[in-house]
Amino acid sequence: MTRNTAIVTFFGAGLAPKAPGTFGSLAALPFVWLVHYLGVMWLLVPMTLIVTWIGTRETAKYMAATGREDPKEVVIDEVAGQWLLFAAMPLMYLPASHDILWWLIPAGFVAFRFFDILKPWPISLIDRKMKSAWGVMLDDLVAGIMGLITLGVLGHLPLWN
Repeated sequence: MTRNTAIVTFFGAGLAPKAPGTFGSLAALPFVWLVHYLGVMWLLVPMTLIVTWIGTRETAKYMAATGREDPKEVVIDEVAGQWLLFAAMPLMYLPASHDILWWLIPAGFVAFRFFDILKPWPISLIDRKMKSAWGVMLDDLVAGIMGLITLGVLGHLPLWN
């Protein structure tokens, strides 16, 4: 496995024979749990920026090498989208305590995958129109934002109080 392949497949998670995007999203979660456990959720902000920057650059190289527009094994975009969702989550759940962690991480995963798979507007527009590495990354970043907004709304419903 080349360095480029290792990066874009998030160290092989995208090489799963079925549902590589789901495996890529799952591979991002241990890092979310770890930074939350250590009490440094703010680290997800630079981590997201770095993985987005590196992911865009490496995805462009991978796309050029394979001649494919959006290779399914490229899951670094799922990692960036998941981390963006969780990086901003403390803004909606202050303070983000361990008491709510049991449902926030699985709910964040489900919300992200929901938008990433169904691709409602504007994700579908990005997916159709932007045939570049930036487009590959951007549709998942927007899925992360939409998942975050959904969880913010659901988390503030009176059902949970």
